[in-house]
Amino acid sequence: MTTVDAGGGDRLALAVLGQYRMATTEQMHLVIAPRVRIEQTRRRLAKLREEGLIDRITLPQAGRQRVWFPTVYGVQVACEWPELRGRRPPRLASDPTAARLRVGHSLTVTETGLAFLQDARRRGDTCQPLDWIPEVHHPLGAGEALIPDALLYYRREDRGVMLRAFVEVDRATMGPERLAAKLTAYERLHRYTAAPPPGRRLPTEPPTEEWRRRYPLFPRVLFVLDGTGPAGIEARISALHAAARDLAPTAFARTVPALAASLADLRVHGPAGPVWRPVQNPENRVGWSDAAVPSGIH
Repeated sequence: MTTVDAGGGDRLALAVLGQYRMATTEQMHLVIAPRVRIEQTRRRLAKLREEGLIDRITLPQAGRQRVWFPTVYGVQVACEWPELRGRRPPRLASDPTAARLRVGHSLTVTETGLAFLQDARRRGDTCQPLDWIPEVHHPLGAGEALIPDALLYYRREDRGVMLRAFVEVDRATMGPERLAAKLTAYERLHRYTAAPPPGRRLPTEPPTEEWRRRYPLFPRVLFVLDGTGPAGIEARISALHAAARDLAPTAFARTVPALAASLADLRVHGPAGPVWRPVQNPENRVGWSDAAVPSGIH
C-alpha cells in the first residue's frame, strides 16, 4: 500500500469501486475526476490494478469496454477506512465470472448514481461520490431483508434540506407485478419493529420502527425504469399504481413520496427535471426533490 495516494485520487477511486461494485473507465472518470483528462484516470486505474487492489473484465461488444471491480484485497483495504466502515462487502465482488454475469445491472445502477451526481454538480447541490450507496441491508424480521439497489444522500442547497432516497433500478428483467411488489416491501419496512431478544423484558414504551434508528425521515422511493420501450414503461407504472392503491390506507402511502421515471428521461433532462411520475398519481410530472407528501390516490 506504500504507493497508494492515501489522501487523494487513489483512495477515492478504490473507495468508489468498493462501494459501487462495478464501473466502466468512463464512469469512473466522470465520478472521481471529471475536470482532468481521462488518460489520468486510466493511469490511476492501471496502477491500482498493478497493486492488486482492483481488476477488470473486457466486454465483448464493439469497443471492448473495460469494466473495473475491486479485488478481495481491495475490499479489505477499503472497508477499513472510516468512509466505508460498516459497509457490507459485496459477495463475489472479486470474481470475474460473477462480475461478467451481473455487469448489465451493476453498470446501470452506477449510471443512475452518476446522473444524480452530475445533476448536483450542475445545480450547486451537495452529492459526493460516496453519497450513492448500493445494496444497504434493511432487516424485515424472520431472516428477511430489504436491500435497495442504492441509497442516495443529497443536500439541496437552495432550500438547505437533506434528502434521502431508496433507488430501485429495473431493467425489465422481471414482470411488472414483481416490480410492484417492491413497493409493498417498502411499506413493510416502514412499519417494521424488531421483536425484543428472547428472555428480555418487554419495554414499557411502544416499540419504535427500525428505520428510525438510521433516518430522521423515511427516504422517498424512486423507481428508475430501463430496458423496455414506452409501452413497457407504462405497464410498469400501471402496476406500481395498482400497488399504491392497495396501500392507500397505510401510513407509508400517506407520508412517503414514491416516484417512477425512465432512465432515458434522466439521461436527457437530469433527475431534477419534471420527469418523475408519482405512483399514486401517475398522470402528474414532478422533480424528484420537489415531490411533496402524497395527498391522495386517484
